[in-house]
Amino acid sequence: MKKKVVLAAVLMSGMLTACINKEQPKTEEDMTTLHLTQEWDKVFPLSEKVNHQKVTFETQYGLTLAADLYTPKAAQGKLPAIAVSGPFGAVKEQCSGLYAMKMAERGFVALAFDPSYTGESSGEPRRTASPDINTEDFMAAVDFLSKLDQVDAEKIGIIGICGWGGIALNAAASDTRIKATVASTMYDMTRVSGNDYNDAFDNEQWRHRNRENLSKQRLADPKAMAGGVPDTVPPQAPNFVHDYYDYYKTPRGYHARSGNSNDGWRMIGTQAYANSRFLYYINEIRSAVLVMHGADAHSRYFGEAAYHYMVDGKAEGYKFTGAPNPTPENKQLLIIPDATHCDLYDGGYEEKAGKGQPKNMIPWDTLADFFKKNFTL
Repeated sequence: MKKKVVLAAVLMSGMLTACINKEQPKTEEDMTTLHLTQEWDKVFPLSEKVNHQKVTFETQYGLTLAADLYTPKAAQGKLPAIAVSGPFGAVKEQCSGLYAMKMAERGFVALAFDPSYTGESSGEPRRTASPDINTEDFMAAVDFLSKLDQVDAEKIGIIGICGWGGIALNAAASDTRIKATVASTMYDMTRVSGNDYNDAFDNEQWRHRNRENLSKQRLADPKAMAGGVPDTVPPQAPNFVHDYYDYYKTPRGYHARSGNSNDGWRMIGTQAYANSRFLYYINEIRSAVLVMHGADAHSRYFGEAAYHYMVDGKAEGYKFTGAPNPTPENKQLLIIPDATHCDLYDGGYEEKAGKGQPKNMIPWDTLADFFKKNFTL
């Protein structure tokens, strides 16, 4: 059973309170409107090295996003900052919050946010997605961090996990304020939505049938949900389904607000992703990028292809080609030996359901060093 820790105001030091004068969190009335949970309800324990605060911020589409702000207790002066989100269909109480907290332990102001239409953030109907809106979510997070007194606005990076790894790359291609990006265990949601896994249905006939089905669904029941991790997984199911089950459906990572842990996503909620290819300009990203993937992850091909297209302007699975990247020297592909997809959610465990010894597959210090190095260039 997950421990519940009530967050008291004393967790926030006087320094933090004084430093958030430029961009104050929303009022209690606004927070009540969003129904923000004030007790600690993450799937990981709160570190004694950080302060934590619930905050909200606005996107250019008029949506209000809910987030957790983590700051190092011993910090002084202006600090580098990182915005974190993902996986696709998950919430900030799961691995994005863990990533943010671990980065705060290492000296960063870190913001883990729920995307538009997801978790505690605003937007109706729930669990809806758009390549443009989700890219804006990251850029709005950068807006928020840039206005905090305690943040050095010239040293802001982002981390995207799983489906949000691809969205992070798209944001980095769009927003030059982002000085460094980590895409961890990434999916390209446009590629998998349009081609299925491993491009197994990369043909016009399959896409046409899929479009027909989604078009009919819009009239039949536009709010119908599908795609959550199943409650039971047969032994013959692919390994990655077992991997997802072990994170999302057990005490290791289950959360009541997570679509992946429950009834999934709107069936038509990713229709825009299926008809987009949003990594077209990542070969023009001049800022630093680290693509991190598990060697045994079913999704590894997404990260490797994105990295090679980003550096070389061409890659397997990319029908378009572009010029080689003008700054390939600050791009890095990091493959973690023996790691599965979900091992890079929380580091993984030797036994099922988060039991046994942690495998510690996520190189937290390596990630921190990547940001610190590239923030000083």
